[in-house]
Amino acid sequence: MQANVEVTDNAITGTLHFIEGGLAPSGPLAGDGNFLALKFSATNWNAYDTAKVGLVPSASGMGLVDIKSDPDKNGVFKIAGMVGDTPQRFKVELTKDGVVQTKVYDLSGLVLEDDSV
Repeated sequence: MQANVEVTDNAITGTLHFIEGGLAPSGPLAGDGNFLALKFSATNWNAYDTAKVGLVPSASGMGLVDIKSDPDKNGVFKIAGMVGDTPQRFKVELTKDGVVQTKVYDLSGLVLEDDSV
């Protein structure tokens, strides 16, 4: 599904292999494409009221999803690269007592293999 994926302070890089048919029969992970799997970690999830992650813009319109109560803290995202004229970014949004901290990661360093590879 992916190779050499690395998350740095400002970017996510690596190679996403093309998956024919997608990862699910319907929904945001359906259909041919490239998919990014990430494992989220924090020293104390209870320090936040919400911990949302997702792609902006989202090709599926899914937006950010709160992973705080997700038992395995894993996420899989269908990467389009561009949505219209706008490059996709990966966003993390942490909220505590109404204060929002945001971190955005550049995805332009991801290699999106196509079905001819």
